[in-house]
Amino acid sequence: MSDQVIRIIGIDPGLRRTGWGVIEAHGSRLAALASGAVTTQANDPLAQRLMQLHGGLARVLAEWRPQEAAVEKTFVNRNAAATLKLGQARAMALFAPAAAGLSVAEYAPNLVKKSVVGAGHGDKRQIRAMIAILLPRANPGCNDAADALAIAITHAHHRVSTALRTLQTADIP
Repeated sequence: MSDQVIRIIGIDPGLRRTGWGVIEAHGSRLAALASGAVTTQANDPLAQRLMQLHGGLARVLAEWRPQEAAVEKTFVNRNAAATLKLGQARAMALFAPAAAGLSVAEYAPNLVKKSVVGAGHGDKRQIRAMIAILLPRANPGCNDAADALAIAITHAHHRVSTALRTLQTADIP
């Protein structure tokens, strides 16, 4: 078991509400530090909403100072306009930690569910129940914050293999 403690932020992107959760991983032991959501108003212009997401995430990053970040990958749904807006919110979720100098891993929703619930199609209730077991001190106020903690847990479990894949695909001069 590693003696190194790694602070990880998980981010669940959404234009209306972007969830975030910060955990510490010490080997296989996990501890919740904080969670919440950055929210925007639906009637505000898109550019202003994206700035609000970035600003809120930047404040969380400055306060909690994670060493690594993980963001949920976007799934494509039938509504192209909604998918595009989610993609723009996801861009802010990727940009904010990258601008803060963090490496950013991405995980598919099914992998997050499988890592936390044990099945790739767990629902919100199951995710919240497992968060309560895996991180007993966590108190996510909304499903988006619970999902963000699940993303951070997924990264804690997969971070070494993700780093190795990144090294294997890097262009070495």
